[in-house]
Amino acid sequence: MTSASPTTTAFWRRCSSCKSSIGFERVYWVCNVTTCNRKRTGLVFCTVSCWDAHLSVMRHRDSWSEERRSPTRTDWEREQAEERAKAATAQGSASGAGDAAPAREPQRRIVASAPPPERNLDKEVLVVVSKLKAYVRARADMNTSDHVAELLSDRLRTLCDEAIRRARKEGRKTLMDRDF
Repeated sequence: MTSASPTTTAFWRRCSSCKSSIGFERVYWVCNVTTCNRKRTGLVFCTVSCWDAHLSVMRHRDSWSEERRSPTRTDWEREQAEERAKAATAQGSASGAGDAAPAREPQRRIVASAPPPERNLDKEVLVVVSKLKAYVRARADMNTSDHVAELLSDRLRTLCDEAIRRARKEGRKTLMDRDF
């Protein structure tokens, strides 16, 4: 598969909402939210109304559009050449070869929607990990390993199973604090 060379590109990028082209040295808008501005995401919008359309999907709480100006064609071509050179260098060093291999276009992942997997309740995490980590950090100024959530979830399952057994023994279908 051959990619178009940067010199044949008639425009800088496409609008993330309406897919119309945004030319070189033109005004465009970006979202102020950092997740929309990451290199991989890189959302750009040709108008404020296109930016506004993405809010219903992204559900930002407090956001606004920021006006930017697209680069000149020469700046864009230079940036693309630098990225290709960096990718070729990284690819050459990763393969261990002395000569840099020719840069290939990065492969795209195509994700097909699959039916939802059956839930395995014995493996699901039952604690809110971010709150657990925040508690430990505030309480002892320590970090928390990711494996702690799995272990705590296993212990919670054991406690719940014992509480379920006690509630059934008393003929109830509601777990109460006294069952724990």
